[in-house]
Amino acid sequence: MKRLLHILVLMVFAISAFADGEVFNVSAPSTVEAGGKFRVQFTINTQNVSNFSPPDLKGFEVVYGPTTSSSSSFQYINGRTSQSSSITYTYILLSDSPGTYTIGSASVQVDGKAVKSKPVKVKIIPPGSNPNSGSGSSSNGSMSGRQSSVPITTGAGISTKDLFMTATASRTNVCEQEAILVTYKIYTLVDLTQLDGKLPTLDGFQIQEVPLPRNKEFQIEQYNGRNYRSVVWSQYLLFPQKSGKLTIPSITYEGVVVTRNRNLDPIEAFFNGQSGLMELKKQITTPVLNINVSPLPNKPEGFTGAVGKFSISSEISAKEVDANDAITLRVKVKGTGNMKLIGTPEVKFPKDFETYDAKVNDKFDITRTGLSGTKEFEYLAVPRHAGTYEIPALQFVYFDVDARSYKTITTEPYTVKVRKGNGGNGGQVSNYSGQQQNVEQLNTDIRFIKKGQVALRQPGDTFFGTWIYWIAYIIPVILFAVAVVAGRKRMQANANVARLRDRKANKVALKRMKVAKKLLDAHDQNKFFDEVLRAMWGYIGDKFNMSQESLNKDNIAESLASRNVPDEITQQFLKLLNDCEFARYAPGDANENMENLYNSAIETISKMEDNL
Repeated sequence: MKRLLHILVLMVFAISAFADGEVFNVSAPSTVEAGGKFRVQFTINTQNVSNFSPPDLKGFEVVYGPTTSSSSSFQYINGRTSQSSSITYTYILLSDSPGTYTIGSASVQVDGKAVKSKPVKVKIIPPGSNPNSGSGSSSNGSMSGRQSSVPITTGAGISTKDLFMTATASRTNVCEQEAILVTYKIYTLVDLTQLDGKLPTLDGFQIQEVPLPRNKEFQIEQYNGRNYRSVVWSQYLLFPQKSGKLTIPSITYEGVVVTRNRNLDPIEAFFNGQSGLMELKKQITTPVLNINVSPLPNKPEGFTGAVGKFSISSEISAKEVDANDAITLRVKVKGTGNMKLIGTPEVKFPKDFETYDAKVNDKFDITRTGLSGTKEFEYLAVPRHAGTYEIPALQFVYFDVDARSYKTITTEPYTVKVRKGNGGNGGQVSNYSGQQQNVEQLNTDIRFIKKGQVALRQPGDTFFGTWIYWIAYIIPVILFAVAVVAGRKRMQANANVARLRDRKANKVALKRMKVAKKLLDAHDQNKFFDEVLRAMWGYIGDKFNMSQESLNKDNIAESLASRNVPDEITQQFLKLLNDCEFARYAPGDANENMENLYNSAIETISKMEDNL
């Protein structure tokens, strides 16, 4: 029953999403050169459509269309399935008359309901005088920093009229802390595929980069009588920190342009598997910008550096509290300007209030006119005594960039009634967010006289010279001497490499057998036998201080005989070596062979350790 209920709920959600989720989008370039063909596409995210009504295309010539194409996809990820489908209606249009035209709404029927697209505007600009205007002038194009494998040379043949960047400032005459938007825009008549460069650290400016899409979409734009593909490459908000004439230096960008290699025969390139293309490196230098910064007038009292347009509001957590209970005052500054550089306003709390540093919360976004949003200051105060107190209005002074003068805005004053506390909170106060803070107790500098029996000592009695003093002095010396002797013995023992290997042989062998046990459990046959052989060969090599080259079965038999190891154990050890070498190829149950060999190896090493 529960499973059926879940299925019904999912069906209801699916039906509602299908009924309300149809999106009819239109894609068209914003700017097109007169006489150039361009594509307009209408796409709806479902295939259950009918009765497509074309848009109003007044001012355009329909070269081709509408053509219909459909697509669908199905995904199965982590047990969840998803399916999407769409239908696209495509037109190829042309317009010879410059001007701004509107492509009207298209509509389709989805389950008897009409779904319309939004109208879009297309600007038709006059044809430019550029000699290669036919290369990509009718499409927007994009650049996402792709890499290519064609040859790279210098771009000496590309002129500054074919590829250049402009630098513009939203204003060049400002006052201190007033926001300036600097825009770097690229214009190109060539196939630009990469561009690297960034604004350096500037003396006298606070810099905030404006986030832009990484995939740059070019638009057609007329500049000095030529039609270029252009895009805003980067934008920065600058806040001047001092007055005078400040300079934004030029930036050198390094671009990569793909062009056809004219020295290569196209037919020869085709048969040799060459693309016929080459990459040219081109340095692009932006112009220098000069900014005239006026100093702020004489700063009034209470000015914390705010420049822009702002408003202020406040709220208090409680107007009636017990003594030693915390109250929170929140002051919110809202507006546009140098939000990041605003200092903390001073609230004049009563003297009986214990105060703490204000907590600052920034909630602002980067806009073209500055940082826009709110800056919140949270003040925590603790009244210590009962009574009625006044928290005066907070005055916030800022410099209005439009009026070119200082303005003062205020919050409302608050009256706080403090009741006599019961003292049961032990000096702990709760702030507005529910967190506990330790509050230092006042009036604790005078303590009560200690009562009861007190241990007294005669004047002049000292710790020096007592028997406890001498014991505390001698014991560390004895411990140090013991540590030195033990350390020397350990160093001498470690210096004897043969003896050290002998002592650790059994430990190393058992450690390798533990690894073999894990391989046995994992049924890894080849690695298991290798690890058992490594443990046995290594045990003998460590016990008799034998090198890897001298390890063989004859030497092992002689060494064991010289140490009076019983011949039975020696033969068992050698047999085990042979069994390990051939067990992986032996017929029968591999797991049973591995288990038997493992047990035999443990038993043999243990017997040999006892005899040695």
